[in-house]
This record gives sequence, structure tokens and C-alpha cells, in this order.
Amino acid sequence: MAEFKIGEIHETDVPMIEVTVGPNSSLPVGTHKFQLVVVDNDGNLSEPAFGEVFIKSLDRPTARIEALPGTVEMGKTFTLSGRGSTDIAPGKITKYIWTRLS
Repeated sequence: MAEFKIGEIHETDVPMIEVTVGPNSSLPVGTHKFQLVVVDNDGNLSEPAFGEVFIKSLDRPTARIEALPGTVEMGKTFTLSGRGSTDIAPGKITKYIWTRLS
């Protein structure tokens, strides 16, 4: 297991490595690039190979809707508020999609 930091080299004598992630060492959402160079028994280095992993969040935000005021006289305007909606940090709500259902 290895906690990868940008530019830090990890050497192994086996062809696989587990990337350690956790609360203090997680990779943020997005694309992360990795490089592999292999060495043969004569000490010859390969050209680098590159790979990418895309980290995504499966934590869904919570929508909360409120009508302001809760009762409105016919013909009067009112406001819908989604400001009580939340997402788990470091996530942020970036869009509100409103639909009238009845």
C-alpha cells in the first residue's frame, strides 16, 4: 500500500501497487495521472507508460425546498427556496433544477 503524493516515487518488486486513500490522504474528485517505468535485470529502464484514474463522488446532495410564504393569496407571487439544501464537504451544490408537478 502506498500513499501517493505528486512527484513522489514508489518502487516495488511486484507488478501491482495499492493506492492508499482515507480521510487524511484521499484524492479529490477528478482525473489523476500516474506513470510507470520498469527496470530489467540489466538495469535498463523502459520508456514511461501513463495511466489515468477518474475519482468520482457517490455521495448525493440533499435537496430541501420551502415556499415563502407557505400560504399565498390567489394572483400573488411567492418564492421557492432551496437554500436549505446541502452536500457533504468538500462537495458544493452548483445547480438547482425546479419543476412544477401539479
